[in-house]
Formats: sequence, C-alpha cells, structure tokens
Amino acid sequence: MPYELYYWPTIQGRGEFVRLALEEAGAEYVDVARGREEDGQGLGAMADLLEDPSIARPAYAPPFLRDGDVVIGQTAAILLYLGPRIGLAPASEADRLWTHQIQLTVADVVAEAHDTHHPIAVSLTYEDQQPEALRRAKDFQANRIPEYLAWFDHVLGRNDGLHLVGGATTYVDLSLFQLVDGLLYAFPRATERTLTKSRHVAALHDAVRQRPRIAAYLASPRRIPFNQQGIFRHYPELDP
Repeated sequence: MPYELYYWPTIQGRGEFVRLALEEAGAEYVDVARGREEDGQGLGAMADLLEDPSIARPAYAPPFLRDGDVVIGQTAAILLYLGPRIGLAPASEADRLWTHQIQLTVADVVAEAHDTHHPIAVSLTYEDQQPEALRRAKDFQANRIPEYLAWFDHVLGRNDGLHLVGGATTYVDLSLFQLVDGLLYAFPRATERTLTKSRHVAALHDAVRQRPRIAAYLASPRRIPFNQQGIFRHYPELDP
C-alpha cells in the first residue's frame, strides 16, 4: 500500500521535508489532503484521521504519515521512521541517531524562520506584529542564519564535503536543501551573502537540485510554490 502523507494542501511547510524524501526514493505515496473528497481524500479526510478516537497515539497536528496501522506525527519522527524503509538512512544505529540529530537542528532553524514573521503569537497576523517582526528578522539574518549555516558547513566539511552523513544521500541532505531553498526565498540577500562563506552548504544545495528525481519533482505541479501562507515568507521590508 502507498504511504499516506497528511499535510496542508496549499503550502510546502513542514510537510515538504517528507515529500522530498518520498520523491527522491521514488516511493509510492498519496498526498491525502490534496486529493478529491469524492475519492475519500481532501481536508475532510485529514481532519477525520486527526480526530479519530480509535487511534491510541494521535498526532498533534500535520504533517503526519500513515503506513498501514502506524501513524507518525512530527517531521523529524516521520523521517526517522521512513529513512531506513526507503533507502535514505545510514545502516548503523549511531549514524541514524546522528542523522536524526541533524534533522532536529533543521527543525530548530525552521521554527526560528517562522518566528521572524510571527514573533509574538501565531494567532495574530503579520501586520499586527510587524515592528516586532522587523526586529526579529534583523537578528535572524545577522546572527542566526550565519551561525546555523556555518554549523552545517562544518558538519559537511568534517564528513566528505558532499553529504552530511556517510557517503550517500540521506534524508537530511534533502532537508538541508529545502531549508536553504526556503531561506533563499524568504531572505535572499542575507542568505546569498552567507552562502559565499558556507561553500559546502551551497554545493550541496546545487547538487540536490540536480538529482534526477528531485529535478523532476521541482519542475512538476506536485511542488507547491513558496507563498505568503507558509513558513518561509518573503516580505521585502524584512530583507533590506
């Protein structure tokens, strides 16, 4: 049976990290909320599964993955589960835990990127917290983007310069690609400046984009464009 991915149908968001892994592996999957209600899919199907009282271990929120009777929430946990099953995780337990650790660091950056446009509360609009967003974004660009990308660059350099873990592509290489892609959309000037100093990260981003299955996915309608409803948003006033 195909994997069932449940995530919002109009944004990349945290679900995109899972989509990239499934696409790179050539795995059969259904992006359920993007399907038609008459086929038993759509947002209603996602809501039904979230609220299903028969599920003993419900996900808090999308994304979550269903594989038969197994339901897993949280992006990093989904990838920890999927990685060995779709050939995108290293063989040893130590390397798998290290891969998971890096993925959790990616999640930290994603959370901070989100908070540049919602620094006070998710329930408020960006316009309701714009002065605070400007302050938060300024610090994120000046300090956090360079610090995070420098760390990823060190990890790549201490490995083989091409992969974060081992000598083959793992799901965390795809996740770093997506992180950089999102930062380039949201903060192009600051990110491009930083990438001139994080050359391993820049090279990995370029290499992943050229992988045949990823290139085909990026050129397809399955790849949702970045937009102003997702995690990575481009507000020109936040990227001076």
